[in-house]
Amino acid sequence: MEYVRAAAAAVIAVVFAASSFSKLRDFRGFARSVPVLVPMPVAWVPGVSVAVVVTELASAVLVLVTAVAGFVLATGLLLAFTAAIAASLRRGLRTPCRCFGATETPVGPRHLVRNAVLICFAVLGALAPEHLPPVAGAAVAFAAGVVVAVLVIAVDDIAVVFARSS
Repeated sequence: MEYVRAAAAAVIAVVFAASSFSKLRDFRGFARSVPVLVPMPVAWVPGVSVAVVVTELASAVLVLVTAVAGFVLATGLLLAFTAAIAASLRRGLRTPCRCFGATETPVGPRHLVRNAVLICFAVLGALAPEHLPPVAGAAVAFAAGVVVAVLVIAVDDIAVVFARSS
């Protein structure tokens, strides 16, 4: 259990850093996608879009600095994203997921599963013991977390590859 926090911190930090930077790369595109996924007054869109990016960046930093606060913030954000995706699916909307930048991949059940996995990492990280494990083991756990994060980020691309091969 002592390495769980290091691995979870890597997963959350890398996923949210990549997500926020990809949204910043095409902020206008991301902002246009927000009211499609979550219906809201047009006046709210800029503020909500900025809040999402800032909160993702804050989560990425906080899990590395003050872990419990970062994991709690990440969990809340992931729950909000999951609710938005679920509501969109219930409405029958297949809007593109702008989770990691410009893409035409529509939201779907795999995004709910991805978020559930990330919520598990965030909750486990928050509940993990706070003592520092040996540096070498923590480094390996952190590296493993980075690998998991890269797979999470690439899940849409991986799904496309497997869909084409079947």
